[in-house]
Amino acid sequence: MYLYTSESVSPGHPDKCADIIADKIVDELLKIDKNARVATEVFVVGKNVIIGGEVKVDKKIDKDFYMQCAKEALRYIGYPERGFSNEETIYPDELNYEVFVSRQSPDISLGVDKDEEIGAGDQGMMVGFATDEREDFMPMALMMSREIRDILYNHAKLNSEFFGVDLKTEIVLDYGSKDNFDNNLPKRVDKLVVAQSHSSRISEEEVKKIVTELILKKSSFKDMFDENTEFIINGTGKFIIHGPIADSGLTGRKIVADTYGAYAPIGGGAQSSKDYTKVDRSGLYAARWLAKHIVASGLAKKAKVVISYVIGLSEPLSVTVDTMHTTKTSLKDEELSLLIKDKFALTPSWITKKFGLDEPIKRGFTYVHTAAKGQVGYEEYPWESLDELEWFKKIYKEFS
Repeated sequence: MYLYTSESVSPGHPDKCADIIADKIVDELLKIDKNARVATEVFVVGKNVIIGGEVKVDKKIDKDFYMQCAKEALRYIGYPERGFSNEETIYPDELNYEVFVSRQSPDISLGVDKDEEIGAGDQGMMVGFATDEREDFMPMALMMSREIRDILYNHAKLNSEFFGVDLKTEIVLDYGSKDNFDNNLPKRVDKLVVAQSHSSRISEEEVKKIVTELILKKSSFKDMFDENTEFIINGTGKFIIHGPIADSGLTGRKIVADTYGAYAPIGGGAQSSKDYTKVDRSGLYAARWLAKHIVASGLAKKAKVVISYVIGLSEPLSVTVDTMHTTKTSLKDEELSLLIKDKFALTPSWITKKFGLDEPIKRGFTYVHTAAKGQVGYEEYPWESLDELEWFKKIYKEFS
């Protein structure tokens, strides 16, 4: 056995509530002003929602705007649920909202807002990762946990008299050996773990039965279950009090689940709550786009791309490719790093234009959606497109 684990959380998880509220604010401010600068943090605890941070926008924004964004985000998530009292779940209209948002520091604006180019809105390093384990070039255990999460979350939204929208899923994948892991060859699901909130109207035995049946019926990888696969449903025995009533939530605490499920490093910081000038967001998208192209073109079975920036400067400080000893050509990682850095500008302006980050709706996504589902791995995201695949394939042919 060689086991590897990844987890996912639903939009109703307290940390995701915070992320989704924060990105609802980003979405709404970009509708008002596509040059809006946003860095808001959200803390949800009990019956309180606290919003703080810095914003720069060409319109006066009052506290009611932020409160309305929060309420709409919580309703989008699925709160309140029909089968729960206000001591077991949250009711958006009954919460206490506190807003502490100020104008973005002019010291930051000085480095970011330039005449011809956007300076990086922060410093740090962002990581992109891709693997050929799946057709979407995402890690297997992570995407399995996301699939189970979505099956159960969608069921909960439709059956909120019995099930809550706060849930977590975890997949323990057995690769059989370290060599199989290195070569992206998973064998079976060893354990499947679910924490599913539920109403007191339904017994724990019924919860386990319904959850298990849903997974066996709807999951696309049921052929990887065997007689030794262990299902662990609600390990504490019951999960009635849930959401921020049971546990506090804060923006940026689920960046492993949001990205690669620990198959790769997480880089500098969170994506949710930030506008596109913050390279924690835009740099991550560019790094994932590059890593996906490297694997999809056949250059390697796995790829990690790290891009680093410093606040106020546009060009990245470094672009580093690591094919993790899975390269299929004679091309060295350091050579590929230089080729990519010379070919693609990777400045905040270039990334923003490439993926439409300043006008997300026009490009078919919202930041709320990325907060709810994950920052990478879904084909509707512009940074998942393989629009430069021919250039990477030429490199593959040249060095094969």
